[in-house]
Amino acid sequence: MSRRRSVMSHQLKEELAKELGFYDVVQNEGWGGIKAKDAGNMVKLAIEMAERQLINHQPK
Repeated sequence: MSRRRSVMSHQLKEELAKELGFYDVVQNEGWGGIKAKDAGNMVKLAIEMAERQLINHQPK
């Protein structure tokens, strides 16, 4: 199985993990140690952030 390249930057992933409260797991076990639910919440939060950014940058 090949590894896919990440769409999110390492910095963004760390920021999201800190905000969601599981960065300690990432530090101790790596990204493979997080729960599927945490990964899903991280993606959901990233999408919400991107949507807010799009809304804020639309011409009026």
